[in-house]
Amino acid sequence: MAASPDNPAPTTPRRKPGRHRGEGQWAAGHFTPLNGNEQFKKDDDGLNVRTRIETIYSQRGFDSIDPNDLRGRMRWWGLYTQRRQGIDGGKTAILEPEELDDEYFMLRVRIDGGRLTTEQLRVIGEISQEFARGTADLTDRQNVQYHWIRIEDVPEIWNRLEAVGLSTTEACGDTPRVILGSPVAGIAADEIIDGTPAIDEIQRRCIGNPAFSNLPRKFKSAVSGSPQLDVAHEINDIAFVGVEHPEHGPGFDLWVGGGLSTNPKLGVRLGAWVPLDEVPDAYEGVISIFRDYGYRRLRTRARLKFLVADWGAEKFRQVLEDEYLKRKLVDGPAPELPKEVWRDHLGVHRQKDGRFYIGFAPRVGRVDGATLSKIAELAETHGSGRLRTTAEQKLIVLDVEESRVDSLVAGLEALGLKVDASPFRRGTMACTGIEFCKLAIVETKARGASLIDELERRLPEFDEPITININGCPNSCARIQVADIGLKGQLVLDGDGNQVEGFQVHLGGALGLEAGFGRKVRGLKVTSAELPDYVERVLGRFQAERAEGERFATWAARADEEALS
Repeated sequence: MAASPDNPAPTTPRRKPGRHRGEGQWAAGHFTPLNGNEQFKKDDDGLNVRTRIETIYSQRGFDSIDPNDLRGRMRWWGLYTQRRQGIDGGKTAILEPEELDDEYFMLRVRIDGGRLTTEQLRVIGEISQEFARGTADLTDRQNVQYHWIRIEDVPEIWNRLEAVGLSTTEACGDTPRVILGSPVAGIAADEIIDGTPAIDEIQRRCIGNPAFSNLPRKFKSAVSGSPQLDVAHEINDIAFVGVEHPEHGPGFDLWVGGGLSTNPKLGVRLGAWVPLDEVPDAYEGVISIFRDYGYRRLRTRARLKFLVADWGAEKFRQVLEDEYLKRKLVDGPAPELPKEVWRDHLGVHRQKDGRFYIGFAPRVGRVDGATLSKIAELAETHGSGRLRTTAEQKLIVLDVEESRVDSLVAGLEALGLKVDASPFRRGTMACTGIEFCKLAIVETKARGASLIDELERRLPEFDEPITININGCPNSCARIQVADIGLKGQLVLDGDGNQVEGFQVHLGGALGLEAGFGRKVRGLKVTSAELPDYVERVLGRFQAERAEGERFATWAARADEEALS
């Protein structure tokens, strides 16, 4: 039986109340809420807010919403209040929540495994145009995010999404968020194993299930059998990575405890090989450990990565086996390093059935509803009924006959969607930024788009893989610590001593090949206006000083501070 305030974990005797309240772990008998978030979750399950949205708030309007629902439980259905327009970044940490809140919402549509039909994409586009002022950003977690959503329209949006098999259930909140999956699962010629059946079963068991709707914090997941390691497995709370076991064949290597934000940690291997049909069991076991043993006292320590860091891989695996799975896991090999540096599946690629998939890049994930509807139409016209989102803010059309490839590529390019993209278009990622996010300090999307244009103009011959990740605050939604050039938004002083938007620079982070966090050079900050000059300068030095075949991350790790400034 799951641990809860009413059903404590049977493996640990309940302790008598004392002055020391520990970390708020349910499995240690600590059920008294130790902060406001834990209190509102105890008062009412976040899943229950849907009824109030449908029957009260959408009828009576924004002012009728209870504050604990508005800034808490509504996240369980993918809703965040967005930033009131005109509030500069200097006020982000000063104003009260009600001063930052606009009367509109961001609404996140979860797309598990990145899988979409053309019908679903068309509906996403129609909702964008009718209810979201045309907004529909692609995220680095394979989701789509709307802005400008009115509470009055939410029930109708849900009806339309759910009619085509989409959902916003637990797209946000202290819940099991979207499950990342290889965007070429089931079709790639080099695939080790297709994790799609496991994603479907995890969804069936865990998403919208009250047994897992009150976690200490968010829980990020990934399942991929691609040798390209295409779901950023190192920075998820749980990840299943395709491997070939020498005795048992294809399966998954189990990782836990990854995450970024202000205290980044790479996930660790448990050394366990999990067959496809046991992936949902292992997932359920790990998420149960997080629910029962996770730290609930401080929000800043409530992610699974802190528990894994304190326990270590050996103890975590032992608890998983002994208390939750009730069986031993099979030891297994680590995944091999990917042969490709790029993991976004951009370009034209032959599928294992002889047809082709085509990956293409908008700029920093910024699209709109009209464009998404045109993409759906193009895909259908060229014989495809399936698309995929990626963990790199890209899109892929599947199942295209060879005779239709050139025509589809031309149609996408006519929409400004690059199939043969520059390294800058391909490798630049940006979070939502101050345009809509209440946590942001600086603008990101337009800044990233203009940076791409400027670098393509200034460095047309640059052809090395490069990632430039732009974040509006320290929380790293755009993965600044694991980018070649990571830019953390903050206010800085310009040459005249004025406080302006700018970035702290991280250099040499990476995932996949030699995963690690970028270095911070003391005092290295750049204003937004200076950003193109800075990136051009540092890339020029990289080209001048690099050894043959050396990647930017490797060079940045050894370069002296003068070369990086």
